[in-house]
Amino acid sequence: MRKTIFFDLEGPLSPQDNAYEVMRGIGKKGASIFEVISKYDDIISMEGREGYEPGDTLALIVPFLLLHGVTETDIKAVSERAKIVEGAKELVELLQAENWDIYIISTSYEYHAYNVGRKLGIEPERIRCTNLSLKENALPKKYLYTVKKAEEDIIELYSHIDKPEPIVNRLDEFFFHQLPALGYNIFDTQVVGGERKAEALREIAKDKGEAISNVIAVGDSITDYKMLNEVATHGGISVVFNGNEYAVPYANVGLASVDMRFLYPLCAAFTRGGKGEVMDVATKWEDNRDVFEQNPSDIPDDCITADIRDFVTTQKRPFPYFHNLEHADARRNLEEIIKIHKQMRMRVREDAGKLG
Repeated sequence: MRKTIFFDLEGPLSPQDNAYEVMRGIGKKGASIFEVISKYDDIISMEGREGYEPGDTLALIVPFLLLHGVTETDIKAVSERAKIVEGAKELVELLQAENWDIYIISTSYEYHAYNVGRKLGIEPERIRCTNLSLKENALPKKYLYTVKKAEEDIIELYSHIDKPEPIVNRLDEFFFHQLPALGYNIFDTQVVGGERKAEALREIAKDKGEAISNVIAVGDSITDYKMLNEVATHGGISVVFNGNEYAVPYANVGLASVDMRFLYPLCAAFTRGGKGEVMDVATKWEDNRDVFEQNPSDIPDDCITADIRDFVTTQKRPFPYFHNLEHADARRNLEEIIKIHKQMRMRVREDAGKLG
């Protein structure tokens, strides 16, 4: 049976947070606005706000995109500057050569998701992402004062971004009272995040006649934790790649690396022997990392390929970390693992790494 893998896009495949970079394009205040709204997203997502999903930040920023005249062309231009995570293209090519079914399930706007997919050779029909039409959401004049005032207040809140109560109070008022009173529904933009990612994975697996226990999911952030948890609890492999504190606890395998090709030994193990083989390989890397780093020739053949062995021998890159997260509490403190992941995350994603 063909194996199936689902990738989040921003983090595992491309370091850019496209929406963040688009907001930065409207000036310094754009970054501040995005970071405050992202913090708000984290807070109300983790409190389980009814009808709200992690990643709905991409719906919340739409009024500000419209206020500043951002267009689909602008979003595409920002996406064209996006890099690909090192080793991601090589990984995709390896998996395609072995007839894996590769899907992307991304919170990203369609313009960015399809662009990165094209660069990696993944067809649009294998990508689930957020559809956005800025023309249909054109901002009438009656909204302008309300949105401008909210923007001013959000910029002020940025100087106190570690204080959640004022952020929640002001943004609740704006998004759930002021805008609806003017007839604007922020959820007209249906963001593919949180439970919607898990649902997309379930739908694809069902259409393929595939059990969730027979898939791998890869993610890194708050928008992925429900998808990772869905796969982990149904006996599949959920890999957190350079994850943050919102994602790491919900995966069963951790990979902290500057290069995505190190996921391949886990995929090869999954083909050989399913979840049990993957967990064995992850544990061998975790237990013997220092030995493997000092002498890559000591890495067992079931944990590496000849090409990757040559890569780690000849390339001066940080050596990867693997973690069997099902044994995290017994073998290693989860906080220590999250710290390692965050260090790699900031190295790969830079400013975007601090976002939830």
